[in-house]
Amino acid sequence: MKKRVYTLYRVSTIGQVEKDDIPMQKEACHEFAERQGWEIVKEFSEKGVSGFKKSAKDRDQLQLLQQAAAAGEFDVLLVFMFDRLGRRDDETPFIVEWFTKQGVEVWSVNEGQQRFDSHVDKLMNYIRYWQASGESIKTSIRTRTRIEQLTEEGHYTGGTVAFGYKRVKKGRVNKKNQEVCELEINEEEAEIVRLIFQKYVYEGYGVKRICNYLVENNIMGRNGKNIPTTTLVRMVRNKTYLGYLINGNVEKECPELRIIEPEVFEKAQELRDARRREKGEDSDSYSPHALLCGKVFCAHCGNRLNITSSGRTRLRADGSTVKEMRFRYSCHYNVRHPGQCDGQSGYGVTKLDAIVESIVCTKFSEILECSKSKLLQDMLRKDMEVAQKEVSRAKSELDLKDDERNALKDEMIRVIRGKSSIDRDMIQQLLDENQAAIQAAQDALTAAQNKLEEIEQENKKAENDCSNLFTWASTYQNASFQQRQAILNQFIKEVRVGRDYDIEVILNVPLEEFEEFKSHSLSVRTPSGRKTDLKQAPIRGLGTPNGGIVVFDKTSGEAMNIMPKSSAHVTLRCQDE
Repeated sequence: MKKRVYTLYRVSTIGQVEKDDIPMQKEACHEFAERQGWEIVKEFSEKGVSGFKKSAKDRDQLQLLQQAAAAGEFDVLLVFMFDRLGRRDDETPFIVEWFTKQGVEVWSVNEGQQRFDSHVDKLMNYIRYWQASGESIKTSIRTRTRIEQLTEEGHYTGGTVAFGYKRVKKGRVNKKNQEVCELEINEEEAEIVRLIFQKYVYEGYGVKRICNYLVENNIMGRNGKNIPTTTLVRMVRNKTYLGYLINGNVEKECPELRIIEPEVFEKAQELRDARRREKGEDSDSYSPHALLCGKVFCAHCGNRLNITSSGRTRLRADGSTVKEMRFRYSCHYNVRHPGQCDGQSGYGVTKLDAIVESIVCTKFSEILECSKSKLLQDMLRKDMEVAQKEVSRAKSELDLKDDERNALKDEMIRVIRGKSSIDRDMIQQLLDENQAAIQAAQDALTAAQNKLEEIEQENKKAENDCSNLFTWASTYQNASFQQRQAILNQFIKEVRVGRDYDIEVILNVPLEEFEEFKSHSLSVRTPSGRKTDLKQAPIRGLGTPNGGIVVFDKTSGEAMNIMPKSSAHVTLRCQDE
Protein backbone atom coordinates (compact mmCIF):
# COMPACT_ATOMS: atom_id res chain seq x y z
CA MET A 1 0.00 0.00 0.00
CA LYS A 2 1.37 3.38 -1.01
CA LYS A 3 2.21 5.86 1.73
CA ARG A 4 -0.18 8.77 1.97
CA VAL A 5 1.65 12.08 1.55
CA TYR A 6 0.68 15.62 2.53
CA THR A 7 2.87 18.40 1.13
CA LEU A 8 3.52 21.95 2.37
CA TYR A 9 4.73 24.75 0.09
CA ARG A 10 5.61 28.17 1.49
CA VAL A 11 6.99 31.46 0.20
CA SER A 12 7.64 34.52 2.37
CA THR A 13 6.32 37.17 -0.03
CA ILE A 14 3.42 37.35 -2.46
CA GLY A 15 5.91 38.45 -5.12
CA GLN A 16 7.31 34.91 -5.14
CA VAL A 17 3.93 33.48 -6.16
CA GLU A 18 3.37 32.85 -9.86
CA LYS A 19 -0.25 32.85 -11.01
CA ASP A 20 -1.51 31.91 -7.55
CA ASP A 21 0.86 28.95 -7.40
CA ILE A 22 4.31 27.93 -6.11
CA PRO A 23 5.39 25.84 -9.11
CA MET A 24 9.05 25.11 -8.35
CA GLN A 25 8.41 23.56 -4.92
CA LYS A 26 5.33 21.73 -6.16
CA GLU A 27 7.10 20.19 -9.16
CA ALA A 28 10.07 19.04 -7.08
CA CYS A 29 7.83 17.43 -4.44
CA HIS A 30 5.77 15.59 -7.06
CA GLU A 31 8.90 14.18 -8.75
CA PHE A 32 10.35 13.09 -5.39
CA ALA A 33 7.10 11.37 -4.31
CA GLU A 34 6.88 9.54 -7.63
CA ARG A 35 10.45 8.21 -7.24
CA GLN A 36 9.64 6.99 -3.73
CA GLY A 37 6.44 5.30 -4.86
CA TRP A 38 4.28 7.52 -2.65
CA GLU A 39 0.87 9.03 -3.34
CA ILE A 40 0.33 12.76 -2.75
CA VAL A 41 -3.14 12.98 -1.20
CA LYS A 42 -3.33 16.66 -0.27
CA GLU A 43 -1.31 19.84 -0.77
CA PHE A 44 -1.07 22.90 1.46
CA SER A 45 0.27 26.30 0.35
CA GLU A 46 1.29 29.35 2.38
CA LYS A 47 1.68 32.42 0.18
CA GLY A 48 3.34 35.48 1.64
CA VAL A 49 3.88 33.89 5.07
CA SER A 50 7.16 34.49 6.86
CA GLY A 51 8.48 31.39 8.61
CA PHE A 52 10.53 33.63 10.93
CA LYS A 53 8.14 36.46 11.83
CA LYS A 54 4.95 34.39 12.10
CA SER A 55 4.47 31.87 14.89
CA ALA A 56 3.18 28.38 14.09
CA LYS A 57 0.00 28.98 16.07
CA ASP A 58 -0.85 31.85 13.71
CA ARG A 59 -0.26 29.84 10.51
CA ASP A 60 -3.60 28.36 9.44
CA GLN A 61 -2.19 25.78 7.01
CA LEU A 62 0.30 24.42 9.54
CA GLN A 63 -2.49 24.18 12.12
CA LEU A 64 -4.58 22.15 9.65
CA LEU A 65 -1.60 19.86 9.04
CA GLN A 66 -1.20 19.28 12.78
CA GLN A 67 -4.90 18.47 13.15
CA ALA A 68 -4.68 16.00 10.26
CA ALA A 69 -1.55 14.38 11.77
CA ALA A 70 -3.27 13.96 15.13
CA ALA A 71 -6.19 12.27 13.30
CA GLY A 72 -3.80 9.90 11.44
CA GLU A 73 -4.85 11.08 7.98
CA PHE A 74 -1.39 10.77 6.35
CA ASP A 75 1.93 8.98 6.70
CA VAL A 76 4.50 11.42 5.26
CA LEU A 77 4.90 15.20 5.47
CA LEU A 78 6.94 16.32 2.45
CA VAL A 79 8.50 19.76 1.93
CA PHE A 80 10.97 21.17 -0.57
CA MET A 81 13.37 22.13 2.23
CA PHE A 82 12.93 21.85 5.99
CA ASP A 83 12.94 25.64 6.41
CA ARG A 84 9.55 25.66 4.63
CA LEU A 85 8.17 24.41 7.97
CA GLY A 86 9.57 27.50 9.68
CA ARG A 87 12.72 29.41 10.61
CA ARG A 88 12.28 29.91 14.36
CA ASP A 89 14.94 28.15 16.43
CA ASP A 90 12.78 28.29 19.56
CA GLU A 91 9.77 26.65 17.92
CA THR A 92 10.23 24.83 14.58
CA PRO A 93 12.55 22.00 15.81
CA PHE A 94 9.91 20.98 18.33
CA ILE A 95 7.15 21.07 15.68
CA VAL A 96 9.16 18.66 13.49
CA GLU A 97 9.68 16.36 16.47
CA TRP A 98 5.96 16.59 17.29
CA PHE A 99 5.04 15.29 13.82
CA THR A 100 7.36 12.29 14.19
CA LYS A 101 5.80 11.48 17.59
CA GLN A 102 2.43 11.29 15.82
CA GLY A 103 3.86 8.57 13.57
CA VAL A 104 4.37 10.91 10.59
CA GLU A 105 7.63 10.78 8.65
CA VAL A 106 9.04 14.25 7.89
CA TRP A 107 10.91 14.43 4.55
CA SER A 108 12.65 17.14 2.55
CA VAL A 109 13.27 16.84 -1.17
CA ASN A 110 16.79 18.21 -0.73
CA GLU A 111 17.73 17.02 2.78
CA GLY A 112 16.10 13.61 3.13
CA GLN A 113 14.26 12.36 6.21
CA GLN A 114 14.53 13.98 9.61
CA ARG A 115 14.85 11.23 12.21
CA PHE A 116 15.10 11.26 15.99
CA ASP A 117 16.80 7.95 16.69
CA SER A 118 19.62 9.48 18.76
CA HIS A 119 20.67 12.61 20.61
CA VAL A 120 22.77 13.54 17.56
CA ASP A 121 19.62 13.58 15.42
CA LYS A 122 17.94 15.94 17.87
CA LEU A 123 21.01 18.18 17.95
CA MET A 124 21.22 18.34 14.14
CA ASN A 125 17.51 19.12 13.98
CA TYR A 126 17.99 22.07 16.35
CA ILE A 127 21.17 23.31 14.61
CA ARG A 128 19.38 23.33 11.25
CA TYR A 129 16.70 25.75 12.49
CA TRP A 130 19.15 27.77 14.56
CA GLN A 131 21.05 28.37 11.31
CA ALA A 132 17.84 29.16 9.41
CA SER A 133 16.84 31.65 12.11
CA GLY A 134 20.22 33.36 11.83
CA GLU A 135 19.89 33.56 8.05
CA SER A 136 16.48 35.20 8.44
CA ILE A 137 17.92 37.80 10.81
CA LYS A 138 20.81 38.56 8.44
CA THR A 139 18.42 38.75 5.48
CA SER A 140 16.21 41.17 7.43
CA ILE A 141 19.21 43.40 8.20
CA ARG A 142 20.36 43.38 4.58
CA THR A 143 16.85 44.15 3.33
CA ARG A 144 16.33 46.99 5.82
CA THR A 145 19.72 48.49 4.98
CA ARG A 146 19.01 48.36 1.25
CA ILE A 147 15.56 49.92 1.71
CA GLU A 148 17.09 52.76 3.73
CA GLN A 149 19.69 53.26 0.98
CA LEU A 150 16.94 53.48 -1.66
CA THR A 151 15.08 56.01 0.51
CA GLU A 152 18.28 58.08 0.79
CA GLU A 153 18.44 58.04 -3.00
CA GLY A 154 14.90 59.45 -3.17
CA HIS A 155 13.09 56.29 -4.25
CA TYR A 156 9.74 54.98 -2.98
CA THR A 157 10.20 51.55 -1.37
CA GLY A 158 6.60 50.48 -0.73
CA GLY A 159 4.04 50.81 2.03
CA THR A 160 0.82 52.77 2.43
CA VAL A 161 0.53 55.74 0.10
CA ALA A 162 -0.57 58.88 1.97
CA PHE A 163 -3.68 60.67 0.79
CA GLY A 164 -2.53 63.19 -1.83
CA TYR A 165 -0.09 60.89 -3.62
CA LYS A 166 -0.21 58.03 -6.10
CA ARG A 167 2.09 55.29 -7.36
CA VAL A 168 3.37 55.60 -10.92
CA LYS A 169 5.90 53.68 -13.00
CA LYS A 170 8.72 55.79 -14.40
CA GLY A 171 11.02 53.13 -15.81
CA ARG A 172 13.04 52.20 -12.71
CA VAL A 173 13.65 48.46 -12.41
CA ASN A 174 14.82 46.31 -9.50
CA LYS A 175 17.50 43.61 -9.45
CA LYS A 176 15.01 41.15 -10.96
CA ASN A 177 14.56 43.51 -13.90
CA GLN A 178 10.97 44.23 -12.83
CA GLU A 179 9.62 47.75 -13.15
CA VAL A 180 8.83 49.31 -9.77
CA CYS A 181 6.77 52.32 -8.75
CA GLU A 182 7.66 55.84 -7.65
CA LEU A 183 5.54 58.38 -5.77
CA GLU A 184 3.89 61.30 -7.49
CA ILE A 185 1.46 63.99 -6.31
CA ASN A 186 -2.19 63.20 -7.03
CA GLU A 187 -3.40 66.72 -7.82
CA GLU A 188 -7.07 65.94 -7.19
CA GLU A 189 -6.35 64.61 -3.69
CA ALA A 190 -3.65 67.24 -3.06
CA GLU A 191 -6.26 69.99 -3.46
CA ILE A 192 -8.28 68.41 -0.66
CA VAL A 193 -5.15 68.26 1.54
CA ARG A 194 -4.47 71.96 0.90
CA LEU A 195 -8.12 72.77 1.69
CA ILE A 196 -7.85 70.90 5.02
CA PHE A 197 -4.71 72.83 6.04
CA GLN A 198 -6.32 76.12 4.86
CA LYS A 199 -9.37 75.55 7.08
CA TYR A 200 -7.27 74.36 10.01
CA VAL A 201 -4.62 77.10 9.97
CA TYR A 202 -6.30 80.19 8.55
CA GLU A 203 -10.00 79.76 9.23
CA GLY A 204 -9.84 78.34 12.77
CA TYR A 205 -11.58 75.05 11.95
CA GLY A 206 -11.02 72.05 14.22
CA VAL A 207 -10.97 68.53 12.81
CA LYS A 208 -14.63 67.93 13.77
CA ARG A 209 -15.74 71.02 11.94
CA ILE A 210 -13.54 70.15 8.94
CA CYS A 211 -15.07 66.65 8.88
CA ASN A 212 -18.59 68.08 8.77
CA TYR A 213 -17.56 70.64 6.14
CA LEU A 214 -16.19 67.91 3.86
CA VAL A 215 -19.34 65.81 4.26
CA GLU A 216 -21.63 68.78 3.59
CA ASN A 217 -19.69 69.55 0.40
CA ASN A 218 -19.60 65.88 -0.65
CA ILE A 219 -15.80 65.73 -0.46
CA MET A 220 -14.93 62.11 0.21
CA GLY A 221 -11.78 60.10 0.82
CA ARG A 222 -10.07 57.64 -1.49
CA ASN A 223 -12.50 54.85 -0.52
CA GLY A 224 -15.57 56.94 -1.35
CA LYS A 225 -16.42 57.44 2.34
CA ASN A 226 -16.10 60.47 4.59
CA ILE A 227 -12.67 61.34 5.98
CA PRO A 228 -13.01 60.74 9.76
CA THR A 229 -11.50 63.05 12.35
CA THR A 230 -8.83 60.50 13.31
CA THR A 231 -7.54 60.52 9.74
CA LEU A 232 -7.65 64.31 9.65
CA VAL A 233 -5.49 64.46 12.80
CA ARG A 234 -2.92 62.18 11.18
CA MET A 235 -2.95 64.26 8.03
CA VAL A 236 -2.35 67.50 9.93
CA ARG A 237 0.79 66.10 11.54
CA ASN A 238 2.06 64.08 8.53
CA LYS A 239 5.52 65.42 7.60
CA THR A 240 5.26 63.70 4.21
CA TYR A 241 3.27 66.68 2.92
CA LEU A 242 6.40 68.82 3.27
CA GLY A 243 7.94 66.68 0.53
CA TYR A 244 9.72 63.97 2.54
CA LEU A 245 10.19 60.27 1.90
CA ILE A 246 10.25 58.72 5.37
CA ASN A 247 11.39 55.20 6.17
CA GLY A 248 12.11 54.47 9.82
CA ASN A 249 14.81 56.89 10.93
CA VAL A 250 15.65 57.87 7.35
CA GLU A 251 14.08 61.04 5.92
CA LYS A 252 14.84 62.25 2.40
CA GLU A 253 13.62 65.64 1.26
CA CYS A 254 12.03 65.55 -2.21
CA PRO A 255 10.81 69.04 -3.25
CA GLU A 256 8.78 67.56 -6.13
CA LEU A 257 6.54 65.82 -3.56
CA ARG A 258 5.78 68.96 -1.53
CA ILE A 259 2.06 69.69 -1.10
CA ILE A 260 2.13 71.99 1.97
CA GLU A 261 4.61 74.82 2.48
CA PRO A 262 6.81 74.63 5.61
CA GLU A 263 5.43 77.77 7.25
CA VAL A 264 1.84 76.47 6.91
CA PHE A 265 2.80 73.07 8.33
CA GLU A 266 4.65 74.63 11.29
CA LYS A 267 1.69 76.86 12.08
CA ALA A 268 -0.59 73.80 12.03
CA GLN A 269 1.66 72.05 14.58
CA GLU A 270 1.63 75.07 16.86
CA LEU A 271 -2.15 75.22 16.75
CA ARG A 272 -2.46 71.49 17.39
CA ASP A 273 -0.18 71.67 20.45
CA ALA A 274 -2.05 74.68 21.84
CA ARG A 275 -5.45 73.03 21.42
CA ARG A 276 -4.21 69.83 23.05
CA ARG A 277 -2.92 71.76 26.07
CA GLU A 278 -6.26 73.55 26.40
CA LYS A 279 -8.16 70.27 26.47
CA GLY A 280 -5.72 68.53 28.84
CA GLU A 281 -4.08 65.17 28.39
CA ASP A 282 -6.90 63.14 29.96
CA SER A 283 -10.08 65.09 29.51
CA ASP A 284 -12.38 62.11 30.09
CA SER A 285 -11.12 61.00 33.50
CA TYR A 286 -12.45 64.05 35.38
CA SER A 287 -14.56 67.08 34.66
CA PRO A 288 -15.61 69.80 37.11
CA HIS A 289 -18.85 70.20 35.17
CA ALA A 290 -20.19 66.61 34.75
CA LEU A 291 -21.05 64.09 37.47
CA LEU A 292 -20.97 61.08 35.14
CA CYS A 293 -17.72 61.83 33.35
CA GLY A 294 -16.31 58.64 31.82
CA LYS A 295 -19.43 56.60 32.66
CA VAL A 296 -21.75 57.54 29.78
CA PHE A 297 -21.95 55.47 26.58
CA CYS A 298 -23.95 55.82 23.37
CA ALA A 299 -26.70 53.19 23.31
CA HIS A 300 -26.58 53.11 19.48
CA CYS A 301 -22.89 52.69 18.60
CA GLY A 302 -21.53 51.68 22.02
CA ASN A 303 -18.80 54.33 22.15
CA ARG A 304 -17.96 56.31 25.27
CA LEU A 305 -19.30 59.87 25.28
CA ASN A 306 -16.84 62.71 25.87
CA ILE A 307 -17.35 66.07 27.54
CA THR A 308 -17.51 69.02 25.14
CA SER A 309 -18.49 72.63 25.66
CA SER A 310 -19.75 75.58 23.67
CA GLY A 311 -20.20 79.22 24.58
CA ARG A 312 -22.84 81.79 23.75
CA THR A 313 -23.41 85.41 24.68
CA ARG A 314 -26.85 86.22 26.13
CA LEU A 315 -28.33 89.72 26.24
CA ARG A 316 -29.91 90.63 29.58
CA ALA A 317 -32.99 92.81 30.01
CA ASP A 318 -30.85 95.69 31.28
CA GLY A 319 -28.80 95.65 28.08
CA SER A 320 -25.73 93.96 29.56
CA THR A 321 -24.34 90.76 28.12
CA VAL A 322 -23.24 87.58 29.85
CA LYS A 323 -21.29 84.71 28.40
CA GLU A 324 -22.70 81.25 29.12
CA MET A 325 -21.01 77.90 28.76
CA ARG A 326 -23.00 74.79 27.87
CA PHE A 327 -21.60 71.31 28.43
CA ARG A 328 -22.59 68.18 26.57
CA TYR A 329 -21.88 64.46 26.54
CA SER A 330 -20.87 64.10 22.89
CA CYS A 331 -20.63 60.98 20.73
CA HIS A 332 -17.41 61.53 18.82
CA TYR A 333 -18.07 58.51 16.60
CA ASN A 334 -21.32 60.11 15.46
CA VAL A 335 -19.40 63.32 14.75
CA ARG A 336 -16.50 61.61 12.96
CA HIS A 337 -18.71 59.27 10.91
CA PRO A 338 -21.89 61.13 9.94
CA GLY A 339 -24.75 58.76 9.19
CA GLN A 340 -23.07 55.69 10.73
CA CYS A 341 -24.49 56.17 14.25
CA ASP A 342 -28.26 56.75 14.42
CA GLY A 343 -28.14 58.27 17.90
CA GLN A 344 -27.88 61.92 18.84
CA SER A 345 -24.54 63.65 18.51
CA GLY A 346 -24.79 64.84 22.11
CA TYR A 347 -26.85 65.05 25.30
CA GLY A 348 -27.02 67.92 27.78
CA VAL A 349 -24.90 67.39 30.88
CA THR A 350 -27.39 69.15 33.19
CA LYS A 351 -30.37 67.15 31.97
CA LEU A 352 -28.72 63.73 31.91
CA ASP A 353 -27.04 64.21 35.30
CA ALA A 354 -30.35 65.28 36.83
CA ILE A 355 -32.16 62.19 35.52
CA VAL A 356 -29.53 59.80 36.82
CA GLU A 357 -29.27 61.63 40.15
CA SER A 358 -33.04 61.28 40.60
CA ILE A 359 -32.72 57.53 40.17
CA VAL A 360 -29.74 57.32 42.52
CA CYS A 361 -31.34 59.45 45.22
CA THR A 362 -34.48 57.30 45.16
CA LYS A 363 -32.41 54.14 45.40
CA PHE A 364 -30.44 55.61 48.30
CA SER A 365 -33.71 56.55 50.01
CA GLU A 366 -34.86 52.93 49.70
CA ILE A 367 -31.58 51.78 51.24
CA LEU A 368 -31.88 54.15 54.22
CA GLU A 369 -35.41 52.88 54.94
CA CYS A 370 -34.06 49.33 55.27
CA SER A 371 -32.82 47.81 58.51
CA LYS A 372 -29.05 47.62 58.12
CA SER A 373 -28.74 44.59 60.37
CA LYS A 374 -31.58 42.74 58.62
CA LEU A 375 -30.19 43.70 55.24
CA LEU A 376 -26.73 42.44 56.16
CA GLN A 377 -28.25 39.25 57.49
CA ASP A 378 -30.02 38.69 54.17
CA MET A 379 -26.87 39.50 52.20
CA LEU A 380 -24.70 36.96 54.06
CA ARG A 381 -24.44 33.47 52.67
CA LYS A 382 -26.91 31.17 54.40
CA ASP A 383 -24.71 28.09 53.97
CA MET A 384 -21.91 29.33 56.25
CA GLU A 385 -23.06 27.04 59.06
CA VAL A 386 -23.30 24.09 56.69
CA ALA A 387 -19.75 24.74 55.45
CA GLN A 388 -18.42 24.95 59.02
CA LYS A 389 -20.08 21.63 59.90
CA GLU A 390 -18.60 20.04 56.78
CA VAL A 391 -15.10 21.17 57.82
CA SER A 392 -15.61 19.74 61.29
CA ARG A 393 -16.89 16.44 59.87
CA ALA A 394 -13.92 16.20 57.46
CA LYS A 395 -11.46 16.88 60.31
CA SER A 396 -13.09 14.15 62.43
CA GLU A 397 -12.90 11.70 59.55
CA LEU A 398 -9.22 12.49 59.01
CA ASP A 399 -8.46 12.10 62.73
CA LEU A 400 -10.24 8.73 62.71
CA LYS A 401 -8.18 7.48 59.76
CA ASP A 402 -4.99 8.72 61.45
CA ASP A 403 -5.88 6.72 64.56
CA GLU A 404 -6.48 3.65 62.42
CA ARG A 405 -3.09 4.07 60.75
CA ASN A 406 -1.34 4.31 64.12
CA ALA A 407 -3.12 1.14 65.29
CA LEU A 408 -2.12 -0.71 62.11
CA LYS A 409 1.50 0.38 62.54
CA ASP A 410 1.50 -0.92 66.10
CA GLU A 411 0.08 -4.21 64.87
CA MET A 412 2.73 -4.40 62.12
CA ILE A 413 5.45 -4.09 64.78
CA ARG A 414 3.80 -6.97 66.69
CA VAL A 415 3.79 -9.04 63.48
CA ILE A 416 7.50 -8.34 62.88
CA ARG A 417 8.29 -9.40 66.46
CA GLY A 418 6.25 -12.55 66.01
CA LYS A 419 3.72 -11.57 68.67
CA SER A 420 0.69 -11.32 66.34
CA SER A 421 -1.22 -14.05 64.54
CA ILE A 422 -2.30 -11.70 61.74
CA ASP A 423 -0.68 -12.26 58.35
CA ARG A 424 1.94 -9.63 57.41
CA ASP A 425 0.59 -9.21 53.84
CA MET A 426 -2.89 -8.55 55.22
CA ILE A 427 -1.52 -5.82 57.51
CA GLN A 428 0.26 -4.24 54.54
CA GLN A 429 -2.94 -4.35 52.49
CA LEU A 430 -4.86 -2.68 55.32
CA LEU A 431 -2.16 -0.02 55.58
CA ASP A 432 -2.38 0.69 51.83
CA GLU A 433 -6.16 0.97 52.03
CA ASN A 434 -5.83 3.23 55.06
CA GLN A 435 -3.35 5.47 53.22
CA ALA A 436 -5.82 5.87 50.33
CA ALA A 437 -8.60 6.66 52.82
CA ILE A 438 -6.40 9.25 54.54
CA GLN A 439 -5.68 10.89 51.20
CA ALA A 440 -9.39 10.97 50.37
CA ALA A 441 -10.16 12.44 53.79
CA GLN A 442 -7.42 15.05 53.35
CA ASP A 443 -8.83 16.01 49.92
CA ALA A 444 -12.33 16.29 51.40
CA LEU A 445 -11.02 18.49 54.21
CA THR A 446 -9.14 20.74 51.77
CA ALA A 447 -12.25 21.11 49.60
CA ALA A 448 -14.41 21.91 52.65
CA GLN A 449 -11.88 24.47 53.92
CA ASN A 450 -11.69 26.11 50.47
CA LYS A 451 -15.48 26.29 50.35
CA LEU A 452 -15.64 27.83 53.81
CA GLU A 453 -12.92 30.35 52.92
CA GLU A 454 -14.81 31.27 49.74
CA ILE A 455 -18.02 31.87 51.73
CA GLU A 456 -16.13 33.90 54.34
CA GLN A 457 -14.63 36.08 51.62
CA GLU A 458 -18.05 36.58 50.04
CA ASN A 459 -19.53 37.49 53.40
CA LYS A 460 -16.70 39.92 54.08
CA LYS A 461 -17.32 41.54 50.70
CA ALA A 462 -21.06 41.68 51.45
CA GLU A 463 -20.34 43.47 54.74
CA ASN A 464 -18.14 46.01 52.93
CA ASP A 465 -20.77 46.47 50.21
CA CYS A 466 -23.47 46.97 52.79
CA SER A 467 -21.37 49.45 54.76
CA ASN A 468 -20.48 51.38 51.58
CA LEU A 469 -24.10 51.50 50.44
CA PHE A 470 -25.33 52.97 53.72
CA THR A 471 -22.41 55.41 53.84
CA TRP A 472 -23.11 56.62 50.31
CA ALA A 473 -26.85 56.81 50.92
CA SER A 474 -26.49 58.82 54.12
CA THR A 475 -23.90 61.31 52.84
CA TYR A 476 -24.94 61.84 49.21
CA GLN A 477 -27.53 64.59 49.66
CA ASN A 478 -25.18 66.94 51.55
CA ALA A 479 -22.00 65.98 49.73
CA SER A 480 -19.99 68.38 47.57
CA PHE A 481 -19.91 68.07 43.78
CA GLN A 482 -16.57 66.22 43.88
CA GLN A 483 -17.81 63.85 46.61
CA ARG A 484 -21.03 63.07 44.70
CA GLN A 485 -18.98 62.46 41.59
CA ALA A 486 -16.77 60.00 43.50
CA ILE A 487 -19.80 58.17 44.95
CA LEU A 488 -21.46 57.83 41.54
CA ASN A 489 -18.19 56.60 40.08
CA GLN A 490 -18.33 53.65 42.50
CA PHE A 491 -22.10 53.10 42.56
CA ILE A 492 -22.69 53.20 38.78
CA LYS A 493 -20.91 50.95 36.30
CA GLU A 494 -22.16 52.75 33.21
CA VAL A 495 -25.02 54.79 31.77
CA ARG A 496 -26.22 54.05 28.26
CA VAL A 497 -28.17 56.86 26.67
CA GLY A 498 -30.07 56.76 23.40
CA ARG A 499 -32.06 59.15 21.26
CA ASP A 500 -34.70 61.17 23.15
CA TYR A 501 -32.93 60.32 26.41
CA ASP A 502 -33.75 56.60 26.53
CA ILE A 503 -31.52 55.70 29.47
CA GLU A 504 -30.23 52.45 30.93
CA VAL A 505 -28.38 52.76 34.25
CA ILE A 506 -26.21 49.76 35.16
CA LEU A 507 -25.28 49.65 38.83
CA ASN A 508 -21.81 48.59 39.91
CA VAL A 509 -23.01 46.62 42.95
CA PRO A 510 -25.42 43.65 43.13
CA LEU A 511 -28.76 44.83 44.49
CA GLU A 512 -30.94 41.70 44.29
CA GLU A 513 -30.87 41.71 48.10
CA PHE A 514 -32.99 44.86 48.06
CA GLU A 515 -35.87 43.39 46.09
CA GLU A 516 -37.99 42.70 49.18
CA PHE A 517 -37.41 46.29 50.40
CA LYS A 518 -38.60 47.98 47.20
CA SER A 519 -42.19 47.87 48.36
CA HIS A 520 -41.40 49.88 51.51
CA SER A 521 -42.69 53.43 51.37
CA LEU A 522 -40.14 56.18 51.88
CA SER A 523 -41.39 59.02 54.03
CA VAL A 524 -40.26 62.46 52.88
CA ARG A 525 -41.52 66.00 53.39
CA THR A 526 -42.76 68.16 50.55
CA PRO A 527 -42.04 71.92 50.58
CA SER A 528 -45.57 72.49 51.87
CA GLY A 529 -45.01 70.19 54.81
CA ARG A 530 -47.37 67.45 53.59
CA LYS A 531 -46.21 63.85 53.99
CA THR A 532 -45.64 61.92 50.77
CA ASP A 533 -44.43 58.51 49.73
CA LEU A 534 -41.54 58.32 47.31
CA LYS A 535 -41.60 55.15 45.25
CA GLN A 536 -39.89 53.83 42.18
CA ALA A 537 -42.17 53.53 39.19
CA PRO A 538 -42.35 50.07 37.56
CA ILE A 539 -39.15 49.33 35.64
CA ARG A 540 -39.82 49.17 31.93
CA GLY A 541 -37.71 48.61 28.86
CA LEU A 542 -36.09 51.33 26.85
CA GLY A 543 -38.54 53.35 24.84
CA THR A 544 -41.45 52.75 27.24
CA PRO A 545 -43.29 56.00 28.00
CA ASN A 546 -43.76 57.35 31.50
CA GLY A 547 -40.78 55.50 32.99
CA GLY A 548 -38.88 57.15 35.80
CA ILE A 549 -39.30 58.28 39.43
CA VAL A 550 -42.55 59.75 40.74
CA VAL A 551 -43.79 61.34 44.00
CA PHE A 552 -47.24 60.40 45.30
CA ASP A 553 -48.99 63.04 47.40
CA LYS A 554 -51.00 61.24 50.13
CA THR A 555 -53.38 64.18 50.61
CA SER A 556 -54.44 64.63 47.00
CA GLY A 557 -53.48 61.19 45.71
CA GLU A 558 -51.93 62.82 42.67
CA ALA A 559 -48.58 61.83 41.17
CA MET A 560 -45.97 64.51 40.53
CA ASN A 561 -43.07 63.80 38.17
CA ILE A 562 -39.74 64.81 39.72
CA MET A 563 -37.83 64.19 36.50
CA PRO A 564 -36.77 67.12 34.29
CA LYS A 565 -39.64 68.53 32.24
CA SER A 566 -38.51 66.78 29.06
CA SER A 567 -39.59 63.15 28.97
CA ALA A 568 -37.00 60.45 29.70
CA HIS A 569 -37.41 56.66 29.62
CA VAL A 570 -35.32 54.78 32.16
CA THR A 571 -34.20 51.20 32.79
CA LEU A 572 -32.30 50.26 35.95
CA ARG A 573 -30.42 46.98 36.27
CA CYS A 574 -27.48 45.45 38.14
CA GLN A 575 -24.10 44.46 36.78
CA ASP A 576 -24.56 40.71 37.22
CA GLU A 577 -28.01 40.33 35.69
